[in-house]
Amino acid sequence: MLTHVTLTPTRAEVAANTGAKIGDFPITAPAANPVFYRTYSRRTPDGRESWEQVGRRNLGGLQKLGNLSAEEVELMARMQAEKKALPSGRWLWIGGTPWIEQAENFSGSYNCTSTNLIDWEAFGLMMDLAMMGCGTGAIIEPHLIDRLPAIRNKLEVVSVSEIGVTAAGKRQETCSHTIDGNTVRIKVGDTRRGWVDSYQLMLELSSDPRFGGGSVSIEVDLNDVRPVGETLKGFGGMANPVKLKDLYGRVARLLNKAIGRQLTSIECCLLIDEAAVTIVAGNIRRSAGMRQFAADDTAAASAKDNLWQQDSEGNWRIDPERDALRMANHTRVYHTRPSKEVVHAAVTKQFMSGEGAIQFAPEAIARSNADLLTTPELRQEFIEIYCDQGREEAGQWLQTNHGPISDAELEHRLGRYGLNPCGEILGADFHCNLAEIHLNQIDPSDLQAQEDAFKAGALSVACLLNHRFEVERYRQSREWDPIVGVSFTGLFDFFVHAFGTEWLLWWQAGRPDSDIGKAFKEKEAAYLSRWKTIVNETVWDYCDRHSLRRPNRCTTVQPAGTKSLLTGAAPGWHPPKAQRFIRRITFRKNDPVAMACMDYGYTIVPSQSDKDDEGRLLNDPFDPRCTEWLVEIPTEVSWANLPGADSVDINGFSAMAQFDFYMQVQRFYTAHNTSATIEFRENEIDALSDALYQAMQDGEGYISAALLARFDANATFPRLPFEPIDAATYEQLQTDVVKRRVSTDFFEA
Repeated sequence: MLTHVTLTPTRAEVAANTGAKIGDFPITAPAANPVFYRTYSRRTPDGRESWEQVGRRNLGGLQKLGNLSAEEVELMARMQAEKKALPSGRWLWIGGTPWIEQAENFSGSYNCTSTNLIDWEAFGLMMDLAMMGCGTGAIIEPHLIDRLPAIRNKLEVVSVSEIGVTAAGKRQETCSHTIDGNTVRIKVGDTRRGWVDSYQLMLELSSDPRFGGGSVSIEVDLNDVRPVGETLKGFGGMANPVKLKDLYGRVARLLNKAIGRQLTSIECCLLIDEAAVTIVAGNIRRSAGMRQFAADDTAAASAKDNLWQQDSEGNWRIDPERDALRMANHTRVYHTRPSKEVVHAAVTKQFMSGEGAIQFAPEAIARSNADLLTTPELRQEFIEIYCDQGREEAGQWLQTNHGPISDAELEHRLGRYGLNPCGEILGADFHCNLAEIHLNQIDPSDLQAQEDAFKAGALSVACLLNHRFEVERYRQSREWDPIVGVSFTGLFDFFVHAFGTEWLLWWQAGRPDSDIGKAFKEKEAAYLSRWKTIVNETVWDYCDRHSLRRPNRCTTVQPAGTKSLLTGAAPGWHPPKAQRFIRRITFRKNDPVAMACMDYGYTIVPSQSDKDDEGRLLNDPFDPRCTEWLVEIPTEVSWANLPGADSVDINGFSAMAQFDFYMQVQRFYTAHNTSATIEFRENEIDALSDALYQAMQDGEGYISAALLARFDANATFPRLPFEPIDAATYEQLQTDVVKRRVSTDFFEA
């Protein structure tokens, strides 16, 4: 039995020891230890943190920041220990460290952000945020980027020095520069701000009037930047500046294409994404970005078209000039209701390429002004005015009926349709911290456990409202519009445990509006509404007691791709990929956690990106050409062995059934937006298009969702993150894991 990341001996062990039928409660989470020690456990002088140590650290930080009572801390500690309510992944990693208590690092507490691109500082801020682990969103519509200065000067990067020449202890931490005529010498400091300031300086030089529209020679000194493999002592992790040398030349080339004019939306996007490439290559975090473009921006709509190209011999290559665009999701913003033809074209494009998502901004803005638009009728009236008469008239209506509102605050209120990378948070120039309730850990009949979990989650996000940001735009945004997000994962599992196989069969039938379907929907709505009320009451009570402005929207659903693995939950609201599957988790080559996985019996294979000279995937993880590993973990959902569950084909769930369930969550639980990926087949394009169009026409609460083509061949590509398997294969793989196991204690391994 695993001794560090396992369920507490409550319902799970009771179920196991009393002969309760398998599927009542999850007994283990196979990916828990690999994911926990890879992602959330920090290195200490005594080794890696255990689950208990991470809990003490992050709760200590929340107690100090949030001035929590002993009773509140006890509740949150119990919910974390039982893995029923967890703070954000960011806070699990960084909460309670001395680093996060410094004001310049507060942003490192937050999952996600959005920043309006109105000046060069905004680009620098987004790089700074990404280097602290925040997902970054940006609205790149003309009314914002038209405020950027025109490009005046040609930048020539004449030299970039080697990295890591200066010995530790003698390195300059800040970025400095000197100007001698038309020559600029930049010395990059060995800190996060050193990288960021040098990047932002490049942008500022392109429009600096001192150079009179001439050529600027730039020399970049990277001698003081720490080399690959040195520890990042405050934030944690290892330095890996492998792409930093290339950044300056690529930024210069992008800017030089725009001499004599302002940047286009795609050029803005590429500048952000080039910084993101540098950061991701440095192992600082995965790519997480959202770029929102105007609905009529045809260049943006086709920006990723034919990104991958195939030569006459069948080899694939990516367009190097647009490679960085892979760093973010792209969304088109509609400020009026799109026509049925436009929606159909967007759905078709998403089936073909995965790109072209639509955001319905009026609904987002209405939800983000819930403190003024307090009833469904008021929200609908606002949306009608916004769609029919425009943004200015809608603002005047707000001013007349709910004023007085300052011009600056009104502009902010009308701009609250910014999205974070996965689209679950709404706002303008915002930071959001997301707690997560693991519903698969909770008995559907235990209302007290549900209340405890949602209260604990609400308290953990409310604490961070005490941060006062150094950057004025973020500080002012929080004063006008404090944002929190309490999410959940494992909703599908929870409802299977609550309603049984009959609910699964109803799903398989497409969630029809029959008598039993109506009864199921009423029960779903009752759970969702109750949880939403608990969250609102807890957050608002905390804010009132601590003299903080109440957030006007507190609930959301995030994708939950990583934290859900700690308990084996189906991510967010989504169904799992199958009852049983191989889950592949990425590690860098020779990662000690991956080596522990090998000792524990799991198989390791090279990643999809590791190929031989002929383009064939490598098979030996210790091949010197291999750079990244995939750990293969056989997984079974908690209800897989319920009577009749195996007869249900999850891969066959229709797009309309998914959309119907997603909208249940959007209507009855979510106050922001529900992050959704709806998988669909080509023959479902028409029905799904009609459903999206009608939802916007009828004011049903739709804002945006990602659409992803589904193919009947489960393994269309090799080594995917999920590979469905049958029961016999799962049992054989489990047997093989046990046979290979040389250590039964993962922590010791």
